[in-house]
Amino acid sequence: MKTRAISALIMAPMLIIVFLGGYFLIAGVLMLTILALREFADAFGEKRPAMWVFWASIAILYAGYLVPAIHSYIMLPWSFISLLLCFLSMFAIEKRDLVQGMTTITGVFYVIFLAFHIVMVDAFFSTPIEFTKHISMTGLHSYVWIVVLAAFGTDIFAFFTGVLIGSRKLCPAISPKKTVEGAIGGVLGSVLLCGLFGYLFIKSGFADCVALGVIGGVVSQLGDLSASAMKRKIGIKDWSSLIPGHGGVLDRIDSILFTAPTVFYYLMLKAAFVAAAA
Repeated sequence: MKTRAISALIMAPMLIIVFLGGYFLIAGVLMLTILALREFADAFGEKRPAMWVFWASIAILYAGYLVPAIHSYIMLPWSFISLLLCFLSMFAIEKRDLVQGMTTITGVFYVIFLAFHIVMVDAFFSTPIEFTKHISMTGLHSYVWIVVLAAFGTDIFAFFTGVLIGSRKLCPAISPKKTVEGAIGGVLGSVLLCGLFGYLFIKSGFADCVALGVIGGVVSQLGDLSASAMKRKIGIKDWSSLIPGHGGVLDRIDSILFTAPTVFYYLMLKAAFVAAAA
């Protein structure tokens, strides 16, 4: 427990990056994505995916996103180009088999694609505080906090609820320690934290924060279980040992990888319905 507490303090700068938002958040997500991709690739040993595809895909996505003219449209063309690169990597049939090709595709979309939604939530659904013409800060008026609170809030409340009253196993074949009671406690914790945050900082979106607390609480656990299922199949406990007591970067963000797109598409759909009804 002491090791986990120390590691949690080490991860505190992540919250500062979320508070700053903008280019700071883009840089932070990029760094986490690169670290997570390395962990993902190393887990497959000799069957590691084509790393050049990862780096090319990241370069195209982030460079394209920073061009104002295509800022809002980069995801679809990037997805197509990345998929082409993944299949192109399989042309080296003497070096890679089909399994490596599929792990390359999985890495691109599981890590790069899903993680980038954190940047998109910040860009489209935050209200930056401008200090000068070129300097602004997201602060606490951003739905990225809902992504973080839903993911980590669920994890924390699920853990303590499971320890205190957990008895019925949730998915024993995938994650033996998770319980039904813990899962319910995790969702309730997510609702509590997201609702409280919305009441204090995003009053106009309070109902959305509560709804996202419910949906995010469920989806974040699906993200955690999906990662556990992959690790079971590979035969590893953690993606790496980079963070003492927590595993690797990918072990820490597996729930966020599912929660960030959930928040983004919920808010996008709501905005579309509101615009259509106006």
